[in-house]
Parts: sequence; C-alpha cells; structure tokens
Amino acid sequence: MGAGGRTFDTAHVLSATWHEKHVRPIADDDSFLRRGIGELLSRWGGLQMAVKNQWGGHDSLKKSQELAHHLYLLFSQSNVVTVEEIENLLHESLLLSFNTEIEDGSIEEVAEQLMILHEEHLIGIH
Repeated sequence: MGAGGRTFDTAHVLSATWHEKHVRPIADDDSFLRRGIGELLSRWGGLQMAVKNQWGGHDSLKKSQELAHHLYLLFSQSNVVTVEEIENLLHESLLLSFNTEIEDGSIEEVAEQLMILHEEHLIGIH
C-alpha cells in the first residue's frame, strides 16, 4: 500500500528527467501558438472548403476550431512531436469530422508549417 492507504502502480510513474524532456507545461500566455495555428488553418484551402460547404455538418466551423485546439494541446504539452504525428492528426480529423480525404499534398504542407511553428514556439521566437 502507498501513502494514505492508496495503492500505486509504479509502472506508470515517470522519471523527472523523462518528464522534463518530453512534457512541457502549458504556459500562461501561449497566444502566439494559438494565433499561429489559427492563421495556418484559416489559410488551408481544403479545410476552409470543408467548413464553407459544411461537409462536417452544421457544426463544421466548431469542428475546425476543435482541430485547432487539438493541435494546440499536442504542441503545448509535448516537446517531442513529429511531422508524421501532425499529418496523421490532420488526415484523421478531416476524415472523421468532415468525411473528407485530401490528396493534393496540402496535408503535408500544412503539417510542415505547423512543425515550424511548434519549433519556433519551443525556442521562444515570436
């Protein structure tokens, strides 16, 4: 038994070093990151077409905002993000939320731009 009569599973305990290297706390002011994600998604023609034509239903705009929020959480909670993870998130979101597959290379382009934004955020370039 752990402290206070609770049982702890030590397999789920992460070392402080791993945590510092891989997990970044959400800063009080991440407006640069939020704004950057929003701007990139607002310039993405495929997503904007899906929203405008309501391919995700009447709440298509809300779904695009949820995508932005998911990206923000991904970037703000982890220092280690790959472009493939971003591509997968974008592809999955379009498929599941908008019933849309985009094969014009724009997912990869947007993922690259988002990766650059994430890297700039990590090193403090605003």
